[in-house]
Amino acid sequence: MKTKTLKKNKVNVVTLGCSKNIFDSEVMMSQLKANKFEVEHESKEDDSEIVIINTCGFIDNAKEESIDTILRYADAKEEGKVDKVYVTGCLSERYRDDLQNEIPNVDAFFGTRELPRLLKTLKADYKKELIGERLITTPNHYAYFKIAEGCDRPCSFCAIPLMRGGHKSTPIEDLVQHAKQLAAQGVKELILIAQDLTYYGLDLYGKRNLAELLEKLSDVEGIEWIRLHYAFPSGFPMDVLKVMRERDNICNYIDIPLQHISDPMLKSMRRGTTKKKTNQLLKAFREEVPEMAIRTTLIAGYPGETEDDFKQMEEWVKESRFDRLGIFTYSHEENTHAFNLEDDVPEEVKHERANRIMEIQSGISFEMNQEKVGKTYNVLFDRAEGDYFIGRTEFDSPEVDNEVLVPKSEYVRLGDFAKVKILRAEEFDLFGELVD
Repeated sequence: MKTKTLKKNKVNVVTLGCSKNIFDSEVMMSQLKANKFEVEHESKEDDSEIVIINTCGFIDNAKEESIDTILRYADAKEEGKVDKVYVTGCLSERYRDDLQNEIPNVDAFFGTRELPRLLKTLKADYKKELIGERLITTPNHYAYFKIAEGCDRPCSFCAIPLMRGGHKSTPIEDLVQHAKQLAAQGVKELILIAQDLTYYGLDLYGKRNLAELLEKLSDVEGIEWIRLHYAFPSGFPMDVLKVMRERDNICNYIDIPLQHISDPMLKSMRRGTTKKKTNQLLKAFREEVPEMAIRTTLIAGYPGETEDDFKQMEEWVKESRFDRLGIFTYSHEENTHAFNLEDDVPEEVKHERANRIMEIQSGISFEMNQEKVGKTYNVLFDRAEGDYFIGRTEFDSPEVDNEVLVPKSEYVRLGDFAKVKILRAEEFDLFGELVD
């Protein structure tokens, strides 16, 4: 029995997981809106007739969050608070049959490449003329910008190719057109995403073509920052560094998940690189673009990781002094190459190792931030919270990196750039004042 009146043709899209899922939800929402649906992203009101959950299936914690969210809305449907519940995204792609059996009151499950079928189920048309258009769910001044789908890398621990398929680049001309559309909407920062940015173009142009793409995007009027996320270390196209150095609107920033540094671990992970090659690449980054902020992510507790393997990573983190760093505990994923190995590092050891790395990184980040005190930076302001306006420098990505806080007594407009002098610094926050 319905407990309240639901708004007919209102859709609540709930997004879980990474920025690539946010991008996919934005594309879906644009299609729904064009089909005369009222669309909200993660609506605060429980008055939607339809809920679509875009799930994540990456690691255990993410899968658990996705399942909990599906169960929550399945219960809401039972209680008459929702009419229809649909599930899409990575978890649905990977575990559709299991989910259908376990949660039968979900109306339908869809994979990562089944947007046309989802729309058809809703009696909506997939409008090809809208390709490239999205309803932005981030603040209006920045947008995630997906340049390719899928991945051809053989990393042993990763299930993403199972969920997203092989690498498929989007043509340069389509991406440039899309960037122009976003700039016309007021977007100032493009955050380039893919499973692997560095593979871009191999399938279309027979060569790694990220550098040319960056040049073309850099020429789009109105785009003031371009940021690179998710680069792969093996086969990194070094011509990207030249473009980064020459173009003012390409941020001196790169997110390059390195995962480990011990040679036995890198070999077992099938990363296609070694400790020596990794360090040579980092050295080249710092020589070619001295101001570059390097962000990386690591894995603690991969199968077979000995105390010696971990100590190598620990010392390397101390020596490398990454500007930004995150670490995951290893998740044993079905149908991956590493699933054939024994998950032999106890959970408590995985977490203890991850905490040791983050303690080191907190110290490094604190020291680096102290060096910023007294300096002035160009800051893009994202939001207001409590007593502060909160923004970022070009060396920081939203939600994962350092933030710059300016008191609300010094008014700035959200989505604008302003010069900020840093007055004090903590591990991950900079406090400053506006300067003319």
